Amino acid sequence: MLYPIKFKPRIKERIWGGKVILEKKGKAASRLPKDKLYGESWDLSSVKGDISVVANGMLKGNNLEEIIEVYMGELVGEKHFERFGLEFPLLIKYLDCNDKLSVQVHPDDKLAEERHQSYGKTEAWYVADCKEGAAIYLGFKDLTITREEYIAAVAESRLADLLNRVEVKKGDVFFIPAGTVHALGAGIQVVEVQQTSDVTYRIYDWDRVDASGKGRELHTALAVDAIDFEADADLLHKPYDLASGGEAKVIDSKFFTMTMHDVAGRKELDRSALDSFIVYIALEGSVRITADGAEESLSEGELVLIPAECCDIAFEGNAKLMEVYIRE
Repeated sequence: MLYPIKFKPRIKERIWGGKVILEKKGKAASRLPKDKLYGESWDLSSVKGDISVVANGMLKGNNLEEIIEVYMGELVGEKHFERFGLEFPLLIKYLDCNDKLSVQVHPDDKLAEERHQSYGKTEAWYVADCKEGAAIYLGFKDLTITREEYIAAVAESRLADLLNRVEVKKGDVFFIPAGTVHALGAGIQVVEVQQTSDVTYRIYDWDRVDASGKGRELHTALAVDAIDFEADADLLHKPYDLASGGEAKVIDSKFFTMTMHDVAGRKELDRSALDSFIVYIALEGSVRITADGAEESLSEGELVLIPAECCDIAFEGNAKLMEVYIRE
């Protein structure tokens, strides 16, 4: 019988990272050198070389691909197994942006398949915490910018002047379709939900260099054909109202559906109509989660994968949860 499955985070050093992940990921980060900068915790991943490993229950020690191979549609949903096979279709991360991330863009499914035999990367950010005045960069200030004007700005190192800066606050959600030029600013921690893809075109890195004086590789030529010059940041911000004990569907796309839940005491959900796995992420607080009679705890910063065959779900505790699944 399947049960709520937890995974071991895969923590990565990044030039723009900080120390927050050392605190947030507790035991998983306890053996890491404390003098390094950590920018990403890959909490659920099917990317080759970074496949998540089960941390609890009878499947402990098996990786995500191995358990999909055994349980197939019972784990991920019949339609998803037929479409994605052994590759889990979502990658979920926690990011600590102590410094700005590079300005980048991701190709859509069509372009990524042509160039990289990969899925594209549409993603979403939930702002888990941020400093006052922290901002992201999303699209261009001028939505009439042309391809030629963009190319000239890149060549003349003026790209930063064209970017649309958006101040953020804790709890904000942004949906970022493939093709949207974007960057996370300094002083922000986010939960990132995305298609399973590690294809990124880095356009500008704020003139940053490493200890040897060398900048990171840029992909300006590849990026041009991927960019949606009309991406409107006002439409990509996804406000929601989450009353005590309530829920709010924030994103409903063909790539994933994201719903926020406030749990205050006991909350029961029937997901029998989905035919999809469900991921729950504890954004604040903690709960006991029960799925078809199997129990597991979930504390802030943790996630759990609920198999598709588990339909009756209940929570007990006080927490803000993110629910993610794929409906199509």
